[in-house]
Amino acid sequence: MSGDGGAMNVLAPYYPWLKALHILSVIAWMAGMLYLPRLFVYHAGTEPGSPTSETFKTMERRLYRAIMTPAMVATWFFGLSLTLTGVVQWTEFWLYAKLVLVAGMTWLHFGLGRWRRDFAADRRPHGAAFYRAINEAPTLLLIGIVVLAVVRPF
Repeated sequence: MSGDGGAMNVLAPYYPWLKALHILSVIAWMAGMLYLPRLFVYHAGTEPGSPTSETFKTMERRLYRAIMTPAMVATWFFGLSLTLTGVVQWTEFWLYAKLVLVAGMTWLHFGLGRWRRDFAADRRPHGAAFYRAINEAPTLLLIGIVVLAVVRPF
């Protein structure tokens, strides 16, 4: 236990539920983080204003606003709630490394939102190859986050 005191441990009985909700939120967030850049790859190959481009705009907007962003907020909420259970050991370095990677994932989330707005405005500042490369970033971040959380190497 972290020794935060009784007031902070009021959530301790809910730890399994908070952890389950955190994991479910991460899964939903990651589904979007992996799919949206792939949509951008295909969208980059369409003619601005074409019916196909307009369909991609709708798909991207709904994915980002209705799935990804609420899932990101829930991931952060339930993750931070876990810290209030008294189970988190703030003296372990792996936790800080994980938080850095989660901050990177959050930064990427907002970058994807900016590129989604570019597509919505028929701006194409990047080609399909750029989005193919960006599509790998969430996977690499996820691998690091999971390894840190499960293996706790340091």
